[in-house]
Amino acid sequence: MTVAAIVVGLAAVAVADRRWLLVAQREHYLAGSATRFALRWWRLGPNLILAAAAVVGVVLSPLTPAAGLVGVLAVAVGPFGFPLRPRSPGPLVWTTRLRTVAGVTLGAQGVVAAAAVALGGGVPVIGLLALLVPLLVDAVLAVLAPLEARRAAPFVAQARARLASVAPVVVAITGSYGKTTTKVYAAHLMATTRTVVPSPRSFNNRAGLSRAVNEHLAPGTDVFIAEMGTYGPGEIAELVTWCPPQVSAITAIGPVHLERFGTEDAIVRAKAEIVDGAHTVVLNVDDPRLSALADELAHAGRTVVRCSSQDGGADVSALDEGDRLVLRHRGAVVAEVEPPDAPLGNVAVAAALAFAVGVTDEEVAHALATLPDVPNRRALTELSTGAVAVDDTFNSNPAGCRAALATMQLHARDGGRRIVVTPGMVELGPVQVAENRTWAALAARAATHLVLVGATNRAALVAGASQVADTARADVVIVSGHAQAVEWVRVHSGPGDVVLYENQLPDHHP
Repeated sequence: MTVAAIVVGLAAVAVADRRWLLVAQREHYLAGSATRFALRWWRLGPNLILAAAAVVGVVLSPLTPAAGLVGVLAVAVGPFGFPLRPRSPGPLVWTTRLRTVAGVTLGAQGVVAAAAVALGGGVPVIGLLALLVPLLVDAVLAVLAPLEARRAAPFVAQARARLASVAPVVVAITGSYGKTTTKVYAAHLMATTRTVVPSPRSFNNRAGLSRAVNEHLAPGTDVFIAEMGTYGPGEIAELVTWCPPQVSAITAIGPVHLERFGTEDAIVRAKAEIVDGAHTVVLNVDDPRLSALADELAHAGRTVVRCSSQDGGADVSALDEGDRLVLRHRGAVVAEVEPPDAPLGNVAVAAALAFAVGVTDEEVAHALATLPDVPNRRALTELSTGAVAVDDTFNSNPAGCRAALATMQLHARDGGRRIVVTPGMVELGPVQVAENRTWAALAARAATHLVLVGATNRAALVAGASQVADTARADVVIVSGHAQAVEWVRVHSGPGDVVLYENQLPDHHP
């Protein structure tokens, strides 16, 4: 029995390692992420019983190896629902960084397990190792963080040198949401007369941004647009030391990543690191916190460009007036075009960035009518069933959810189904339950069918939908994952229907 408990315990350690290393990789190797997700999974439904069995079995294992065997078996098979073969957004990828984390984790486990077996305490110690894999993975991530910074240093130095050699105007963009959309729009508006290189996709951290510079910034580039993201204080401050912007922009402030920051004031401070050293700062003053920041910077003598989708008196404004998008620059009308299905605050900030690098009013007006779609941001496609799909699966937030519902309504047809597929919003910290309840109530009123995906926000979403009167409420459908939601849509949609896919969580989320 002792030998069996040790063998199964080592297998449980290996299975748990693979499970929580996957989470570490998908959560950008942030220390604490493995434990955070482990707690989420083990607290769900039958997993709570399984977790209790694992803990009790390991605690009692010094008395009998049979208890230890039960404990490690529980760790090996649980948590139920965690994908053994993860598919979304992809399987475990054995990069150099992951191999390093795995090697240190396995090395520590091997030393402890071997010593325990030699001393006669193999069953309880190996059981404890299996239980504590998420904590160990997080500890290894924290210990290796300085090593990873040193490993990245040569690539950062190369990027710094390339920026100095090519000498483009660097435009830096951040915000709780709207970064990528604004970057795409700004690049489009500048490209009429400038050679522009935007950082690709969401390459917005140190590794991604240095890679974007080293692989894409060619001699003759006039403008490099750097999207900058952050998961905590100091991250953007480090980026601007080696990728110094002449022009900086903040698109919006919201509760995205509030779970990590704690307060929205902390988010404002972290995002405001992007203005360091910039000669021009572009701010969306529709947000009162960014309006206050604009006043503070202007009082300090900084050049500030105030943008708005509500106030035509702002330095740059993009307003919906009588079914026309009216763009103004310093009060003068620059263009009147058919309004795009796009956040007008992002349009205003993008236009302001183009003006800041010397693009003329006429050139911006010419390009404004042909703003491109941004992948996974309210993009329209036709499904094989003939239904229209609104793809808003990237980086969902409260403002974006409401805008996506409006897009769905815009493309709905009389008599057609209006289907909303959503797992809700995550990383909203203390407001996550309330925001998801509000969102579900709005969606339940606007849709004919509300397909709720996964368990992460299920209780809040169901509660929100239940606030709507039965006669006005969408039919609520609950599925376990995105693949099941897609299959439901395939069976139940057809020509004349519109399907909004609002957010898509990777399958390491419950």
